[in-house]
Order: sequence, then C-alpha cells, then structure tokens
Amino acid sequence: MIPSLPRPPWLRVVTAAYVVAFLAFLFLPLIVVAAFAFNDAPYPAPPWHGFTLDWFLGNASKGRVGLFGDAELLGSIATSAVVAVWVTVLSVAVGTSNAFLLERGRFPGKQLLSVLMLAPLVIPGVILGISILAFASRIAQFAGDVMGWDLDFLRPGLPLVVLGQFSFIATIATLTISARLRRFDRTLEEAALNLGASRAAVFRTIVLPYLRPALVGSAAISFLMSFEDFNTTLMLVGADSPLTVMMYGRMREGATPVLNSVSLFLMVASAVLALAFMRRSPRTR
Repeated sequence: MIPSLPRPPWLRVVTAAYVVAFLAFLFLPLIVVAAFAFNDAPYPAPPWHGFTLDWFLGNASKGRVGLFGDAELLGSIATSAVVAVWVTVLSVAVGTSNAFLLERGRFPGKQLLSVLMLAPLVIPGVILGISILAFASRIAQFAGDVMGWDLDFLRPGLPLVVLGQFSFIATIATLTISARLRRFDRTLEEAALNLGASRAAVFRTIVLPYLRPALVGSAAISFLMSFEDFNTTLMLVGADSPLTVMMYGRMREGATPVLNSVSLFLMVASAVLALAFMRRSPRTR
C-alpha cells in the first residue's frame, strides 16, 4: 500500500491496537515493578498497601533494610560496575582492532574468520560459561601440576567473569565499529597522506573522529550488556557476586520489594547512561 494514500478505518484501528499492545508488552512489566518498589508491604506484588520509601531508605522500626542500607547489595552493584568497565575497555579496544583487520586486511581465510567470530553470539550463555570454565580450569591445573604456577585468575572469580563476558561482547563491538568503518571514504586518508601527514596523524585527526560515534555506541552497549549478563556470569563467578547473581540468590531465598527498588534504580541509571552517551555522541550525516 502506498503510504500517502488514505487507509481504511479498520486498518487504522488494527494498527493502533497493535502498537498499544506491543508497547504494553514492553513497558507494563517495568511499570509494575517500579510501582511496587514503593508498596508498603513485605512482598513485591499486589495488592497495594500504601506508599513508602522504606525499600530504598530502610525502616529500623519495621525491620526493613532498604537498598541504600544493604551493604551486600550495594557491593554487588559496585562489582558489576567494575566488571562492566573492564569488559567495555577490552571489547572496544579489541573490537576496533578487529574492525580494521576485517575491513582493511587482506589475508587467506578472512571470510572464515568473519564467520567464526559470530560463533559466541549463537552459543547459549550457559554453554559458553561452562566451556570457558572447563578450559580455564584445565589450563590452571596443568600449570599448577607441571610448572608449579598458581594461576588464580583462571579459577572462578571476577577475572574469569571478565574474560567470559568479553568473549561474546567483543563480537558485538566489532560488528558495530566495522559497520561504521565500512562507510568511511578512504580518499580522505589518501589526500592527507599526499599532503605530508603521518599515518598516526591521519588516524588521530580523521579516522578516529569519524569512528567516535561507533566507539561511543559500542562502549554503551558493551557496558549495559556486561552489567545485565547472567547466564555466562553464573557459571564463572567466585566469592564476589555481581548484581545479577546476587538478585538470583535473593529471589530463591524469598523476594522482597528491595529487589523492585534495585530494578527501578537500574532502569533509571541505564536511561541516564544512555541519554548521556546520546548527548555526547556527535551528530553525523
């Protein structure tokens, strides 16, 4: 159907109903979780018992520990943030190198490498985590038995969590940066080189500013994906639990509205982070 032509009434009604249903499916669960973070009841579900901030600030008289008074929960948020920062730095750095290798390099097996790079995205997170744990544990055991080396970073813990998340998030960063680099006009580089600029200067003043939106976008995606990852993290975590694993353990013990308050806090923080990245990202044609 030509968009400029008028649509029949029934089609407009069906389209509007579909849009409303789709938006309700996406946002209604989030709205419910956010609303019941303020419910004055010891459980995170209806019915409504009144408004309260106890699940954020705590209430000693009622024996309630709020989000900002729960040291264990705040520690898990800090742990997730540290892991996400490391994963973001590694993913963007390696993703940029991969993008130049795949878009600029010429070598045998390039297409095969491009296909193999996508493998971590189609492997279930649990399987990926178990595989990395088994492989790393074997290496650590071999190094300890044969060479006497104690490779603690290959045991379950935060370094292994970083490596596990990096194994698939780096692929997403690579795809994001490669898509931007593919559209770059290389005649700009050639002109700068012909005018006497060094390759380092060309990269710093021409290529890098052009790639900045993709770098910022891949950093935001990498950080958020790392922060919310559960399946791979669960298989590799040690004594220091990131937030997703901590929330899973709390849910098994018995859910309270504190988990709703954590969810609301993360929704707001993610929205603020996304808006900040969008504002800092330069507009491009």
